[in-house]
Order: sequence, then C-alpha cells, then structure tokens
Amino acid sequence: MGAQKDKKSGNRLNGPPPIDPRKSYLNPGMEDQMEIQGYCLHQLKSILVWVAILGTLGLLRLVFYWCPHWRIKCMHVRCSLSKAQFVLLQDQYKQWGVAQVHLMTRDGTRVKVLEKPLSVQLSERIRKKRVGTNDENLVRYITVKRVKYIWDQNKQDFWRLRGLENSLPCSYFHEAKGLGVAEQNKRRILFGINSIDVHVTPMVVLLFKEALSPFYIFQLFSCSVWFADEYTYYASCIVLISVISISTSIYQTRKMQRALRNTVQASTLVSVCRDGNVYDEIPSEDLVPGDVIEIPRHGCVMQCDAVLVSGNCIVNESMLTGESVPVTKTLLPNPKFSKNQEEVKFCIREHARHVLFCGTNVIQTRYYGNRKVLAVVVRTGFSTAKGELVRTILYPKPVDFKFNRDTYIYVGILAGIAALGLIYTIVHKGESVKSIILKSLDLITIAVPPALPAALTIGIVFAQHRLKLQKVYCISPRSINVCGGINAVCFDKTGTLTEDGLNMHCVVPVTESVYEKEILDMALLPRGPLLYAMATCHSLTKIEGQLNGDPLDLIMFGAIGWALEEPGHEESRFDMMAPTVVRPGTRLGEIGEDIGIVRQFTFSSSLQRMSVITRKLNASHFSLYAKGSPEMIASLSRTETVPKNFQEILTTYTQHGYRVIALAWKPFSDKMNYVKIQRIQREQVEKDLIFLGLVVMENRLKPETTPVISELNKVNIRTVMVTGDNMLTAISVARECGMVDRGERVILVQAHPPPTDLAIPRIDFVYAEDRDREVEEVVTHQGSTSIEIDDNKKFRFAIAGKSWDVIKQHFPEVFSKIAVRGTIFARMSPDQKSQLVETLQELGYYVSMCGDGANDCGALKTAHAGISLSEAEASVASPFTSKQPQYPVCDNSHP
Repeated sequence: MGAQKDKKSGNRLNGPPPIDPRKSYLNPGMEDQMEIQGYCLHQLKSILVWVAILGTLGLLRLVFYWCPHWRIKCMHVRCSLSKAQFVLLQDQYKQWGVAQVHLMTRDGTRVKVLEKPLSVQLSERIRKKRVGTNDENLVRYITVKRVKYIWDQNKQDFWRLRGLENSLPCSYFHEAKGLGVAEQNKRRILFGINSIDVHVTPMVVLLFKEALSPFYIFQLFSCSVWFADEYTYYASCIVLISVISISTSIYQTRKMQRALRNTVQASTLVSVCRDGNVYDEIPSEDLVPGDVIEIPRHGCVMQCDAVLVSGNCIVNESMLTGESVPVTKTLLPNPKFSKNQEEVKFCIREHARHVLFCGTNVIQTRYYGNRKVLAVVVRTGFSTAKGELVRTILYPKPVDFKFNRDTYIYVGILAGIAALGLIYTIVHKGESVKSIILKSLDLITIAVPPALPAALTIGIVFAQHRLKLQKVYCISPRSINVCGGINAVCFDKTGTLTEDGLNMHCVVPVTESVYEKEILDMALLPRGPLLYAMATCHSLTKIEGQLNGDPLDLIMFGAIGWALEEPGHEESRFDMMAPTVVRPGTRLGEIGEDIGIVRQFTFSSSLQRMSVITRKLNASHFSLYAKGSPEMIASLSRTETVPKNFQEILTTYTQHGYRVIALAWKPFSDKMNYVKIQRIQREQVEKDLIFLGLVVMENRLKPETTPVISELNKVNIRTVMVTGDNMLTAISVARECGMVDRGERVILVQAHPPPTDLAIPRIDFVYAEDRDREVEEVVTHQGSTSIEIDDNKKFRFAIAGKSWDVIKQHFPEVFSKIAVRGTIFARMSPDQKSQLVETLQELGYYVSMCGDGANDCGALKTAHAGISLSEAEASVASPFTSKQPQYPVCDNSHP
C-alpha cells in the first residue's frame, strides 16, 4: 500500500512521503526520503546580497543564519545536480538542509569544490590542476547527517554509500581472504574512518548559537528599548534571567554531548587478515568493509558490523536492544556446496543472528582446536547499527514541531496587535519624535513577551529536576513540552504490564495425538523426547560459571533439574567438534543420558521458533528438537501428531493469561552425518515434526499496572497494548488490568490475503469469547472492496500482526478505523510496533510508548514520548528512562 490519507484529517497514513516524478530525491521510497535541488553560485546575485547585508547593518546576514536555505536561493541559481556546487534538501517534516558538493579522485585524493569560482571554465581548470587528473577520475559526493552520498553518473543522481550489507552472496564472505594495504587505503578514503565521532561543541560556539536565536535577539532589542526608556530595574531583571537561562541551556547541552561522546566513542587494536593467513594489528579506526578480522578469544567490544564466518560468539547486545540477556551468534550459513544448490543473498536483517553489531560486547568465543574466530567487516562508522542509533539521537525527529509552530503563531498574532498600536501611537501622539519612537517600540516589547524563551527554558530545567527526583532521566528535553498533549499510551505486555519473571505452571504431554493429564511436578516427567526437548531446546550459556540466557529458557531448564556443561577447545567424544552437553542432575542422574547440542538454529521473532540438533551419547543418529509459538509448531508438525482439540486446550490456557509454548521433535536417519548437519539449512529440517506437547507458564500483572491504567482511563487518555505474545493471553491481561472494561466486547479482526492473484482478500470479524460467531451489528456493510463499521457501538478491536499487514496492504479504507478502535495488538513484530505508533501519530494522536525489551526500541524512538523501563545503554535511544530497579527482562517477542 502506498502512502494513504485519512479522509477526515487529511494526514498521511504510513510509509514515506509521496514521490513527485518531476523532482529528485535522496533515499526515494524510504522513510528518510528527502527532496534534493542543485544550486551553483551566481556572482551578480552574490554582490547584490552582500550590498544588502551591509545596508541592513548585518541584519540580513542574521536572517540567513536562521534560514541557510534562503542564503543559497538568494546568492545562487538553480541548476542540474550534475553541475551543482550546493544542494538544498527538504525532508518530510518540511525542514531544510544545505550540503556542499565535494570531490575525490579514484586514487584517494580529496578535493573541496571552490565556492566562488571566477567562471565555470576557470573552475574546471583549477580543479584539474589541483587534482592532477581528468574528469573521469573524479567522484562527486555530499555528506548529509553524517552519511555519504555518491554521484552516479549513469543514473544522474546521488545514492547512499553502503557497505557489504545487501545483495552479495553468502559464499562471498566465506571466500574472503582479507584486503591488502593499498586496497584498504582506497576504501578508507571512500568510506571514511571507522569512528562514530560525537563532537562536543565549544562553549563559545554554543553561547553564540543560543544567543543568536530569534527569541533572544528580540529580547536584546527589548532590553535596549527599556534601558533607553529608563526601565532599568525591569530590564536588568530580564537580562539576569536570560543569562541564567542561556547558561543553564549551555550546561545541559554540553553535559548531554559529553555523556553521549563518552558512551559511544571507543577505540582498540584489531587483528586483521592480510591476503591469506598473515595477520596485522591496526587501530579500529582504520577498518573498512571487506576486512577479515579475528575476534579475540577473551572477548571484546565490537567496533564495526561484521558477519561471523567461523566459530560462535556469546554476545551482550544491551547497547542496541536494551536487553542484557546474552545471545549466541553462529557462523553465516554457506549454502554454496553444489552446483545444483541455489545461491543465497546476504541480508543483514534476515541474517542478524550471524552478525556481530558495532557497540555490542562479545563475552566469549567458541572455537575448536587452533581455528580462529573470524568475521568479515560489512559496515563501518555511522553506517553501523550503533552509528544509526547515534544518528537518531543527533538528528531526532522533530516531535515538538507543532509546539514550535504554535509558539511562533502566538508571537506573530501579538506582533500584529503591537503593530496596530505602533501605527496608532505614531499617528495620534503629539509628543517629541524620540518619545514617540520609544513609546511605539515599547508597545511592541510589551505585547510580545520577551521573557518567553527564558521561561520555557527554566520550566524545562525544573521539569527535568522533578523527573530526576522520581528516578526518571530525560535525554531529550524538547520532549517534555509535548508530554502535556499525550492522549494515547501504548504499552508492551511482558515486563511492562506484567512482571518480568515467569513461573512454571505445568506441562501437557501429547501421546499418539492425544493430550494427557497435565504434569505439575517436573520431577515426574518420564524419560523421552518431551523431557529431552526441555533440556536441549534453549540458548543458555555459562558465563563465569553461571547460567545466562532468556528467562523463559532459564525457568524451563531449571524446572527439570538438569545440568549444562560447555566445552573447552579440546576434542569431544560426541564428534569432531565439542558441543554443549546437558545431563540429568544428581537427583535424577543416570549414566549414559548425556546429550550433546551440536547445532543451534537461534530464535527468530519473525519465524516464532528456535530449534537444536542433538545427539545422545552412544546413539547412532541425530535428533532435532523445536520450541516456539503453539500455532507455528503445530503448523510445522505432521497433522496426525497434533491433537484434534489442539486449539480448544490452547484457548483454555491462553484465556486465563498463561504463557504457552509448544515442543516438537524428529529423529534423523543414520545416514545424516556431522558434515551434513553443519551444512543443512533450517528450512530443510524444521518440518514434518512430531508434536510433543505444551509448556505452560504463568505471568502475573505488576501490582502498579491496574492503578496506572485506571488513572489514565479517568483522564480520558487512550491505552493500547502492543505485544509479541499470544492473542488470547493479551486479551486476558487487557481485561484483568482494566484496559478493556468488563461490559465491553472484544472483536477479533482476522484478515486473509488472497490465495491467488485473481482471488479477493477478506476480513472476518468474530467475537473473542465466541470465535464461531461472526459480528453483525458492528459491521454494517462488508463487500468485496469496502467495509463500513458502526462507530456508535461500544466495542474494542483486537488484531494480530499477520492481519495487520493484510489490512494495511489490501484495505486502506478501513485501516485507520482499525487503528483508532483497536486496543489489543498481538503477535506484533518490532517493525509493526513502530508502524502502529506512526499510524496513531498521523491520525492526530500524541503517542507515548512504554516498553522494556529489544522489540520496543523502534517504537520508543518513534513515539512522541518513549519511556524505557530498561537501564541498559540502549536507553539513550528513548527520551525518558526509568532508573527504578528492574529484574531481567523477558524478550516479549518470544512465544
């Protein structure tokens, strides 16, 4: 679906701004799309402008400082991008930017375009002389918000310079042998140094920037008038308040810049492979895409984005995700083993579990024998995941642009009233010229409050102090102004509305496609695939002797009382590699039940599952165990192994707010050897499973949840739940905390995509309490292409992530109504959470987002006021962060 508009408000719904084919764009079709225009210097216009600047005693130059794009338009002429010396950029928020075009040669020399050439011919001559080459060797580029854009001569447009993150085959990274010194130097000139440089502005520069703002310039004018009119005491007080305001603002800005710089800047020595098996230590600033680096065995902090091509790593990604739960990074699959096998393209999003991201902490590496743990650099500097995060902080979305606009409108109206008074005073006063001028100007200074900027700054400072006393820290003071207008709050569920911890409730085994009686005591679990699945299907690891991992995995593994051992680098009796080994604890111990986890397919929120390949000691075959959302595991299992009352039993638990996951397994044939196990793709093995049963866990509401929701309901602030959990579990929690009133009906919106190109998509509206009964009184009309909903009925919509995508694509006319009347959004991916926040914003809501986990980071940054409940370093991406003690956070996208 393209960018849609709400008929009532006219606001755009989702997606980038519309594209005008007559204009040129940077990042066309993306959220950061910007219109671009080329300009070159015009000497006559420049001379006239400088005469005007001198004639206005520098006032025009001050206006150009406030609006740099006016200076470009006044002193330059529009030209094609291929000849431009400057470019003007306008983003979707109508904000203007200016970028100068630079030159570099293909051998690495960098040249700055002359701003004032005598003529085009002279400019070309000077450039050639300085560069020492012809135009074919020149590369034109611009830098916008720390990102470099290269001129494409064939497409006649600027394109973002990217690393190796997309479109290359996976085999390319496994075949990489490292770069030579000469090639590395060339790439360093092209991509720039590998550093996320956060500049701390000098105090003098900050002082001038703050003092030269329009409000303070007017304040200076007002105080000058008052001193001339002998309002000495009042003018002195305003000057004192202004000095305090400016000083406070400068102090806060410098403090935030220093904190950000200290958080993100780092440097270290890195071991780089040079064309084979020769390694050289270089500063991390010199890394470029294509370098092959060694990950130290004792761990490190990553200084770039790199894809793992040998070995495994245990990584703490709290800097980026907000969660301190360690994750396991495995080597990138290499499917190019035969000519008949299709080549797989590398995509950094799809292969994120094989990528070590910049800023993350590698705690441990897993290596075998004398082999090194190697990774190939794919992105550096501000192009990395950490760099993108810092860019969102340095160049935030203007969440308070409406507030600023209203402020200027208010001042403009007062200035208009003052102008009328000025005219009246000049016409009717019969006093001296000096008196008339002073009183006329005095009217302006009184009508337009000169203390307004100081009052706003002091108010924000006091607000920050009050928040700090409540252990809430704010890194975006501008967001405070917007918070008073918040009228919708989106909550994550797990760890936000409910407690972080889970309690094991029971296990429901399945034998011959029939549910058995639930088992409450895990010690009574019989030996067999279900117990082995709980013992092996997890991503737990030992760090300094302590088990670490997802809390759900910790609880499940701890409930059965087994032990986990991780290998050193020596060989193992399980095969040619040393796997992670699990065995029964002492109270259950039996000799010969050791199980080695020889391969792990890590959990993916998009796939809603994880799996492991294991082999029992002395067994002749390997086995696969899978864990995930019940719906997903059931769809991957053989139909005859899934109980006929699967949905009924699942609904019984989810309606009571329990968190349910399903387990399945399948044995491999004896012909499946170790080499094949390491090469096989997860899509080839995660199918035709045998359904084993359900693991049921309890997740209680936090004691403060219900009072907070009740308070928000009283002041008519809309509350919304957006979670990655099961739909019925989310509905149960929504009713329990008061987000859905007792008397309100919840309607499930189930959208189905067209099964074929010629078929028509459809939406089913059914009651959550009675899923066999379709809604009639709410949906007044539903045709093949249109749907009408009765807004007068009292009901709440609940929608899952898959249906959200279908409605967004095929039913744009009902999309906004679903967003407005929706209260429960379940099985939502991280991107869908951000999309929901954006949709509500574009419908006119001022949205706050409250979350704590990895899947909430995008929505926290998108919202007008994001409130992070995580103390991790990722909180720098959220305007507000609670420093109240938090327990380990469950990944709310985990089934």
